[in-house]
Amino acid sequence: MSNQDNHLMETIKSVLVPIHPAGWMFIAIFAVVSLALSMLWAPLGWIGLIATGWCIYFFRDPDRITPIREGLIVSPADGVVQKITKCVPPSELDLGISERTRISIFLNIFNVHVNRIPIEGSISKMHYHAGAFFNAALDKASEENERQSIKITTPDDLTVGVVQIAGLVARRILCDLKEGQSVKTGERFGIIRFGSRVDVYLPPDVIPLVIEGQVAVGGETVLADIKSNESQRVGTKH
Repeated sequence: MSNQDNHLMETIKSVLVPIHPAGWMFIAIFAVVSLALSMLWAPLGWIGLIATGWCIYFFRDPDRITPIREGLIVSPADGVVQKITKCVPPSELDLGISERTRISIFLNIFNVHVNRIPIEGSISKMHYHAGAFFNAALDKASEENERQSIKITTPDDLTVGVVQIAGLVARRILCDLKEGQSVKTGERFGIIRFGSRVDVYLPPDVIPLVIEGQVAVGGETVLADIKSNESQRVGTKH
Protein backbone atom coordinates (compact mmCIF):
# COMPACT_ATOMS: atom_id res chain seq x y z
CA MET A 1 0.00 0.00 0.00
CA SER A 2 1.38 3.41 -1.00
CA ASN A 3 1.90 6.34 1.34
CA GLN A 4 -1.03 8.07 -0.35
CA ASP A 5 -3.27 5.06 0.34
CA ASN A 6 -2.11 4.98 3.96
CA HIS A 7 -2.90 8.66 4.34
CA LEU A 8 -6.38 8.10 2.86
CA MET A 9 -7.08 5.22 5.28
CA GLU A 10 -5.92 7.29 8.28
CA THR A 11 -8.15 10.16 7.15
CA ILE A 12 -11.16 7.84 6.88
CA LYS A 13 -10.45 6.39 10.34
CA SER A 14 -10.26 9.89 11.84
CA VAL A 15 -13.68 10.76 10.41
CA LEU A 16 -15.43 7.46 11.17
CA VAL A 17 -15.54 7.67 14.96
CA PRO A 18 -16.54 4.39 16.69
CA ILE A 19 -20.16 4.09 17.89
CA HIS A 20 -21.09 2.92 21.38
CA PRO A 21 -22.92 -0.45 21.22
CA ALA A 22 -25.94 1.04 23.03
CA GLY A 23 -26.52 3.35 20.08
CA TRP A 24 -27.01 0.92 17.22
CA MET A 25 -30.64 0.11 18.11
CA PHE A 26 -31.54 3.81 18.17
CA ILE A 27 -29.67 4.51 14.94
CA ALA A 28 -31.57 1.67 13.24
CA ILE A 29 -34.90 3.01 14.53
CA PHE A 30 -34.10 6.53 13.34
CA ALA A 31 -33.06 5.18 9.92
CA VAL A 32 -36.25 3.12 9.48
CA VAL A 33 -38.44 6.05 10.52
CA SER A 34 -36.54 8.30 8.09
CA LEU A 35 -37.16 5.85 5.25
CA ALA A 36 -40.87 5.68 6.09
CA LEU A 37 -41.10 9.48 6.22
CA SER A 38 -39.37 9.82 2.85
CA MET A 39 -41.96 7.50 1.32
CA LEU A 40 -44.72 9.74 2.64
CA TRP A 41 -43.13 13.03 1.59
CA ALA A 42 -39.55 13.66 0.46
CA PRO A 43 -38.91 16.73 2.69
CA LEU A 44 -39.87 14.67 5.75
CA GLY A 45 -37.28 12.13 4.69
CA TRP A 46 -34.57 14.80 4.74
CA ILE A 47 -35.64 15.80 8.26
CA GLY A 48 -35.42 12.16 9.29
CA LEU A 49 -31.97 11.89 7.69
CA ILE A 50 -30.75 14.85 9.72
CA ALA A 51 -32.19 13.29 12.90
CA THR A 52 -30.46 10.00 12.09
CA GLY A 53 -27.18 11.85 11.58
CA TRP A 54 -27.59 13.48 14.98
CA CYS A 55 -28.29 10.07 16.57
CA ILE A 56 -25.06 8.70 15.11
CA TYR A 57 -23.22 11.78 16.38
CA PHE A 58 -24.72 11.42 19.86
CA PHE A 59 -23.55 7.83 20.30
CA ARG A 60 -20.02 8.43 19.03
CA ASP A 61 -17.31 6.89 21.18
CA PRO A 62 -13.93 8.42 20.30
CA ASP A 63 -10.65 7.16 21.71
CA ARG A 64 -8.96 9.39 24.27
CA ILE A 65 -5.37 9.83 25.46
CA THR A 66 -5.51 9.52 29.26
CA PRO A 67 -2.76 10.87 31.54
CA ILE A 68 -1.89 7.96 33.83
CA ARG A 69 0.48 9.39 36.43
CA GLU A 70 -0.37 8.11 39.89
CA GLY A 71 -2.70 10.43 41.80
CA LEU A 72 -4.37 12.13 38.85
CA ILE A 73 -8.18 12.27 38.79
CA VAL A 74 -9.49 12.78 35.26
CA SER A 75 -12.90 13.84 34.10
CA PRO A 76 -15.37 10.97 33.75
CA ALA A 77 -17.39 12.87 31.14
CA ASP A 78 -17.34 15.48 28.39
CA GLY A 79 -19.12 18.71 29.23
CA VAL A 80 -18.99 21.98 31.09
CA VAL A 81 -17.77 22.15 34.68
CA GLN A 82 -21.03 23.61 35.87
CA LYS A 83 -20.35 23.90 39.58
CA ILE A 84 -17.64 23.24 42.16
CA THR A 85 -18.93 23.21 45.71
CA LYS A 86 -18.46 21.70 49.17
CA CYS A 87 -21.20 19.30 50.26
CA VAL A 88 -21.88 16.02 52.03
CA PRO A 89 -21.82 13.11 49.53
CA PRO A 90 -24.94 10.98 49.02
CA SER A 91 -25.33 8.58 51.94
CA GLU A 92 -25.45 5.54 49.66
CA LEU A 93 -21.78 6.08 48.76
CA ASP A 94 -20.60 5.53 52.34
CA LEU A 95 -18.15 8.42 52.05
CA GLY A 96 -18.90 9.74 55.53
CA ILE A 97 -20.76 12.83 56.74
CA SER A 98 -17.97 15.36 56.26
CA GLU A 99 -18.16 17.75 53.32
CA ARG A 100 -16.13 17.01 50.21
CA THR A 101 -15.47 18.99 47.07
CA ARG A 102 -18.01 18.07 44.41
CA ILE A 103 -17.31 18.81 40.75
CA SER A 104 -20.45 18.73 38.61
CA ILE A 105 -20.07 18.24 34.86
CA PHE A 106 -23.10 18.99 32.71
CA LEU A 107 -23.51 17.19 29.39
CA ASN A 108 -25.70 18.68 26.69
CA ILE A 109 -27.14 16.63 23.83
CA PHE A 110 -24.11 17.39 21.62
CA ASN A 111 -21.46 16.10 24.04
CA VAL A 112 -19.96 12.62 23.97
CA HIS A 113 -22.00 10.69 26.56
CA VAL A 114 -19.68 7.74 27.14
CA ASN A 115 -18.42 7.85 30.75
CA ARG A 116 -14.90 6.96 31.89
CA ILE A 117 -13.19 5.91 35.12
CA PRO A 118 -11.60 8.96 36.82
CA ILE A 119 -8.89 7.12 38.78
CA GLU A 120 -7.37 3.67 39.14
CA GLY A 121 -8.70 1.50 41.94
CA SER A 122 -11.46 -0.95 42.76
CA ILE A 123 -15.23 -0.53 42.81
CA SER A 124 -16.00 -0.72 46.52
CA LYS A 125 -19.67 0.35 46.43
CA MET A 126 -22.45 0.77 43.87
CA HIS A 127 -26.00 1.95 44.36
CA TYR A 128 -28.82 2.70 41.93
CA HIS A 129 -31.46 5.26 42.94
CA ALA A 130 -34.70 5.53 40.97
CA GLY A 131 -35.66 9.19 41.12
CA ALA A 132 -37.10 12.12 39.22
CA PHE A 133 -35.97 13.72 35.95
CA PHE A 134 -35.39 17.38 36.74
CA ASN A 135 -33.10 19.47 34.59
CA ALA A 136 -29.61 18.09 35.33
CA ALA A 137 -28.28 21.65 35.58
CA LEU A 138 -30.25 22.21 38.81
CA ASP A 139 -28.61 21.63 42.20
CA LYS A 140 -31.46 19.42 43.37
CA ALA A 141 -30.73 16.97 40.56
CA SER A 142 -27.86 15.55 42.64
CA GLU A 143 -30.30 14.43 45.33
CA GLU A 144 -33.63 13.93 43.57
CA ASN A 145 -32.90 12.64 40.06
CA GLU A 146 -32.41 9.06 38.95
CA ARG A 147 -28.75 8.22 39.51
CA GLN A 148 -26.10 5.53 39.65
CA SER A 149 -23.60 6.08 42.45
CA ILE A 150 -20.13 4.53 42.32
CA LYS A 151 -17.43 4.49 45.00
CA ILE A 152 -13.84 3.91 43.90
CA THR A 153 -11.12 3.01 46.41
CA THR A 154 -7.59 3.75 45.19
CA PRO A 155 -4.49 1.62 45.88
CA ASP A 156 -3.60 4.24 48.54
CA ASP A 157 -6.97 3.57 50.24
CA LEU A 158 -8.42 6.96 49.28
CA THR A 159 -12.00 7.14 48.04
CA VAL A 160 -13.56 8.95 45.08
CA GLY A 161 -17.28 9.14 44.39
CA VAL A 162 -18.76 9.22 40.88
CA VAL A 163 -22.48 9.70 40.29
CA GLN A 164 -24.18 9.35 36.90
CA ILE A 165 -27.31 11.52 36.97
CA ALA A 166 -30.18 11.36 34.50
CA GLY A 167 -31.49 14.69 33.22
CA LEU A 168 -34.67 16.22 31.90
CA VAL A 169 -34.47 14.29 28.63
CA ALA A 170 -32.29 11.37 29.74
CA ARG A 171 -34.26 8.29 30.70
CA ARG A 172 -31.61 5.61 30.84
CA ILE A 173 -28.34 5.18 32.73
CA LEU A 174 -26.08 2.35 31.61
CA CYS A 175 -23.26 1.22 33.93
CA ASP A 176 -21.11 -1.82 33.17
CA LEU A 177 -19.33 -1.99 36.54
CA LYS A 178 -19.59 -4.53 39.37
CA GLU A 179 -18.57 -4.26 43.01
CA GLY A 180 -15.08 -5.59 43.59
CA GLN A 181 -14.02 -4.92 40.01
CA SER A 182 -10.55 -3.44 39.38
CA VAL A 183 -10.55 -0.42 37.08
CA LYS A 184 -7.98 1.72 35.28
CA THR A 185 -8.01 5.47 34.76
CA GLY A 186 -9.78 6.41 31.52
CA GLU A 187 -11.56 3.09 30.98
CA ARG A 188 -15.08 3.31 29.60
CA PHE A 189 -17.71 2.21 32.09
CA GLY A 190 -21.11 3.39 30.86
CA ILE A 191 -23.26 5.93 29.07
CA ILE A 192 -26.23 8.18 29.86
CA ARG A 193 -28.76 9.06 27.22
CA PHE A 194 -29.84 11.78 26.30
CA GLY A 195 -28.42 14.81 28.17
CA SER A 196 -27.23 14.38 31.73
CA ARG A 197 -24.74 15.19 34.48
CA VAL A 198 -21.88 13.49 36.30
CA ASP A 199 -20.77 14.46 39.81
CA VAL A 200 -17.31 13.69 41.16
CA TYR A 201 -16.61 13.75 44.91
CA LEU A 202 -12.90 14.29 45.56
CA PRO A 203 -11.02 12.78 48.52
CA PRO A 204 -10.90 15.03 51.60
CA ASP A 205 -8.65 18.10 51.31
CA VAL A 206 -7.90 17.52 47.61
CA ILE A 207 -7.99 20.79 45.64
CA PRO A 208 -9.71 20.87 42.23
CA LEU A 209 -7.55 21.91 39.26
CA VAL A 210 -10.47 22.98 37.08
CA ILE A 211 -12.75 26.01 37.35
CA GLU A 212 -16.44 26.60 36.80
CA GLY A 213 -17.26 27.20 33.16
CA GLN A 214 -14.31 25.18 31.90
CA VAL A 215 -14.99 22.58 29.21
CA ALA A 216 -13.86 19.12 30.31
CA VAL A 217 -12.93 16.23 28.03
CA GLY A 218 -13.77 12.80 29.39
CA GLY A 219 -10.71 10.65 30.06
CA GLU A 220 -8.31 13.52 29.39
CA THR A 221 -8.98 16.65 31.48
CA VAL A 222 -7.31 16.48 34.91
CA LEU A 223 -9.85 17.43 37.58
CA ALA A 224 -7.49 17.08 40.54
CA ASP A 225 -4.11 15.73 41.62
CA ILE A 226 -4.03 13.86 44.92
CA LYS A 227 -0.28 14.37 45.20
CA SER A 228 -0.28 18.11 44.41
CA ASN A 229 -0.23 21.03 46.84
CA GLU A 230 -1.27 23.53 44.18
CA SER A 231 -3.82 26.14 45.26
CA GLN A 232 -7.27 26.28 43.72
CA ARG A 233 -7.28 27.87 40.29
CA VAL A 234 -9.13 30.95 39.12
CA GLY A 235 -9.87 32.02 35.56
CA THR A 236 -11.45 34.65 33.34
CA LYS A 237 -13.59 34.39 30.25
CA HIS A 238 -12.05 35.76 27.02
